[in-house]
Amino acid sequence: MGYYLSLLKENLSSSLFHLKVRLRHINFWLLLFSDALLIILAYNIALYIRFIDSPQLSSSQVDLHKQLLIVVIKIISFYSFGMYRGMWRYTSYSDILNILKGTCLASIATVTVFTFLYHFQGFSRSVFIIDAMVTFLLISGNRASIRFWFQKTEQRRSLQRHQQRVKKKNLLLIGAGSAAEKILRELKENHIIPYRPVGLVDDDPQKTAGRVHGIPVVGLIENLPEHALRMEAEELLITIASATGSQMQRIVDICQLTKLPYKVLPGIGQLINGDVSLKSIRNISYADLLGREEVCLDTHLIGDYLENKVILITGAGGSIGSELCRQVLAFAPQLLLLFDAGEENLYSIQMQLSNEYNFQSLVPILGKVQNKKLLNKVFQQYKPAVVFHAAAYKHVPLVENNPWEAVENNVLAAQYLIEASIINRVQRFVLVSTDKAVRPTNVMGASKRLTEMLMQAYSASANCPLYKESKTKNNETMLHCHTVFMAVRFGNVLGSSGSVIPLFTQQIERGGPVSVTHPEINRYFMSIEEAAQLILQAGAMGEGGEIFLLKMGKPIKIVDMARQLIRLSGRIPDVEIDIKYTGLREGEKLYEELITDGEGIVETGHEKIMVLRGIQKDNDHLFKGINLLLEKAGIQDSKGIKEIMQEIIPEYQPDYKTIGTLSTTN
Repeated sequence: MGYYLSLLKENLSSSLFHLKVRLRHINFWLLLFSDALLIILAYNIALYIRFIDSPQLSSSQVDLHKQLLIVVIKIISFYSFGMYRGMWRYTSYSDILNILKGTCLASIATVTVFTFLYHFQGFSRSVFIIDAMVTFLLISGNRASIRFWFQKTEQRRSLQRHQQRVKKKNLLLIGAGSAAEKILRELKENHIIPYRPVGLVDDDPQKTAGRVHGIPVVGLIENLPEHALRMEAEELLITIASATGSQMQRIVDICQLTKLPYKVLPGIGQLINGDVSLKSIRNISYADLLGREEVCLDTHLIGDYLENKVILITGAGGSIGSELCRQVLAFAPQLLLLFDAGEENLYSIQMQLSNEYNFQSLVPILGKVQNKKLLNKVFQQYKPAVVFHAAAYKHVPLVENNPWEAVENNVLAAQYLIEASIINRVQRFVLVSTDKAVRPTNVMGASKRLTEMLMQAYSASANCPLYKESKTKNNETMLHCHTVFMAVRFGNVLGSSGSVIPLFTQQIERGGPVSVTHPEINRYFMSIEEAAQLILQAGAMGEGGEIFLLKMGKPIKIVDMARQLIRLSGRIPDVEIDIKYTGLREGEKLYEELITDGEGIVETGHEKIMVLRGIQKDNDHLFKGINLLLEKAGIQDSKGIKEIMQEIIPEYQPDYKTIGTLSTTN
């Protein structure tokens, strides 16, 4: 008791100065008056709770003068703990703690005063215990209400100021499904977003006349121009996450009739993950019109060969290699080795994986795969269990003019990597190939066909000849092969470094013309994400020596792609943007193929993957030819390289008109 009295005396003395200042403010008197009313209310609630079923309530307990005395005692106690000094719009936990202390002190002081004045005759002790609890709840609730009121007032003022600065656009949503519901919910909760939803349209007649979060479904998509005009829409948003390519093409065509800007949400994958929001909105891309279905993966099968393993990916900074890195992370590898010859690309994927994906178990290796000493040190130190070989020169005209680099960077590098995998007992080796390896007409395609043949040669028997290790009288070392080799062959990927789409986009932005090599040229296309996922799936399916073929769908005419990209930019092809035909480039052919005569297609357990059982080749002839290729590459003999490639690959049809960037002196 003495401690609390000394504490009361100390707090009262420090508060006298502030009292004079507070007495001048009306807010002080309002708060004081509200506390007095709450103190009286709390005491009467305590009396009611205590005597609700008892007739023993005495007149002394309800005496108004005694209640006013309680008010005075509690107000003085509250003031001693600084409860009238703070700015209650910023109420915090420390303020609530002070209320608790003040309430406890006030209750003790009240009991003390009533004992001294009235000897506590006619009073119930339990009333003061209940009174203390009710007082704390009412006073705390009052302070919290003040803070809540000020916060809401400030939010309304901030919203009004923002609305005055930012003009909201009328937004019409195309699609009234789950994605649209998420967007409307976000617009409803976040008032600073510069969009005002005015309606939705959908292909389902049963949804028309309905509402989503209070926003009406005004009609069908086919009548979009009419609805956009009637609702005074200023922008369109496509929210049909599961639309196929043909459906998206139809919607885009209708959107273009409105002359309004239109955007789209990402695909169903992000919708499933709960990632769909207004931050996801982007412009329509050609990949949306391609409309390839989502890939179904056997994650357990993939996880069996990737989980907790050391994974080596060559060309890790390239288009396919970097996407492989991102996809592999989903299967929790023990360590990821990023092998790339390009400093900028390697640094970029390293930073992305470590910062955006928060994956730190990675080792960036800057160097060329054909650096045999570096390669062997990497394998000996880190002992990778799985190798994805995506490093290669892929630009057809450049490689055609520099064929010696294709031999060094594509063929020799693959051979060194295969041999290092055998020596170091790698479990699985996946070679990333291309449809240009089928009946090749260019050096790039021929070099990739040679890597496929090398892969099959080393995988042909249990005992693999290491032709580069000349230790026996037959110029070969025999080593038992434990590695399961396979290749994955597919066509062009959208968004890759060699894709025509970035070139077309740049030409459209400059006002044209858009350059197409030939009016009939066509190509197979798939997204980078789809290609990487199917590579991982095929890697789990191989048993040794297979060439897996990804189902690419129907080939697409490049000129049709160019016209569609022009329309997506809001221009009219052949009117506002011209298309210019430049002729086929070095080594380029009109139609890409997926298989060569004699290669038998076999279905697999996956709907998007087939496997090719190739014709058995003469391996001795293959390796002797590769040795001759290396000799010709060493002296930059373009014609000699093509002649030897044609001898090794009979279906190869070289372009002898292109002699290369360097002439050979005979």
